[in-house]
Amino acid sequence: MLKFFFLLAVLATFPARAQTGFDDWLAAFRQEAAAQGISAATLDAALTGIKPVERVVQLDRRQPEFVQTFSDYLRARVTPSRVARGQELMAEHAALLDAVEQQHGVPKAVLVSFWGLETNYGATLGSHNIPASLATLAYDGRRSAFFRGQLLDALRIIDAGHVNAIDMNGSWAGAMGHMQFMPSTFRAYAMDGDGDGRIDLWQSLPDALYSGANYLKRAGWRTGEPVAIEVRPPPGFDWRRASIANRLPVARWTALGVKAVGGGPLPGVAGRAAIVVPQGWQGPVFMVFDNFGVVMRWNRSVNYALAVAQLAQQVAGGDGLSVQSGEAGALSTAQLQALQQALNELGFVAGEADGLPGPRTQTAIRQYQFMHRLPVDGYPAPSLLAHIEQTHAAAAAAGRLAPAPTFADPAKDSGE
Repeated sequence: MLKFFFLLAVLATFPARAQTGFDDWLAAFRQEAAAQGISAATLDAALTGIKPVERVVQLDRRQPEFVQTFSDYLRARVTPSRVARGQELMAEHAALLDAVEQQHGVPKAVLVSFWGLETNYGATLGSHNIPASLATLAYDGRRSAFFRGQLLDALRIIDAGHVNAIDMNGSWAGAMGHMQFMPSTFRAYAMDGDGDGRIDLWQSLPDALYSGANYLKRAGWRTGEPVAIEVRPPPGFDWRRASIANRLPVARWTALGVKAVGGGPLPGVAGRAAIVVPQGWQGPVFMVFDNFGVVMRWNRSVNYALAVAQLAQQVAGGDGLSVQSGEAGALSTAQLQALQQALNELGFVAGEADGLPGPRTQTAIRQYQFMHRLPVDGYPAPSLLAHIEQTHAAAAAAGRLAPAPTFADPAKDSGE
């Protein structure tokens, strides 16, 4: 609640602060951009008359009330209509997608999956003016250096003649085009796919698809290997092994009794693989490969990377998940903060109680689960919060705090 009132106070003062400070900031920025070679015509077209966009500030500072479960996340994104539309578009643009796949090695179903998840196949490109949004974020202070660099790159894109300033629209945070490239990503990876001498990620599908595939290839895409597959661990599986950091040869996983759903063999890949459980041990279990890491370079969300794999699989005609969900319900941000605080007070170092289940929190959860003989999956389930609250209450009543145990971590298994 205090955070809510603090946000209201900040937003209330934002217009007055913007009126007194933004114009001075913008004048200094224009001088910097001009010194870096950006033309006066581009600066006039992109920056004249712009003001801070209050809605962009609100979106940048919002905090989710609940952390969405994986099943809810997937259900909202890999829908029957999105799968069907992806199949239609893959057939409609087969020649283009085949050419892109031949050049870059990225399967057309994977590329269509990115397209579907990023902009619903071009239906939602975003309506925020990119220079105005980036100027707002660069001025406002939170990650200002990052957005200042993005604004300079956006101006360079305009200066190169790829798009007019008035047409450079996208998300509130600066992502744009069919594949939602940030300006720095555009400048590093975007391609002229249709050969017209300019790169138009908004109107030219060849430019957008070649650019997306070029990014993935240069990020390390391994042709012929999957992103992720659903697997079934054996009875009695040690869930401590289910960690994105515990990467073993596929042969090692086979020896441990892990099988692909349906009973077939695991893919024969050159690299190592990990087991992830995005909704805890009761939910779907995935084996992820080197290409999963490539997708994570695009978007650092495990749920997003698994959604890419699932949408691609279904667009290509494959089945959906055999296990649809894990434990029902998701913790709110406040509940996650309470869980983190309780773990800290019990001696399990979860880090700052910020409501974000990062690596330190997951490790603390695993240590707690190990000590209390629970499945060690690192997942902040509602039932786990109830268990921790009971333990914390008992420890408080007894006037003692339990130290964290020595945690035998099979992630150190080399597989050799």
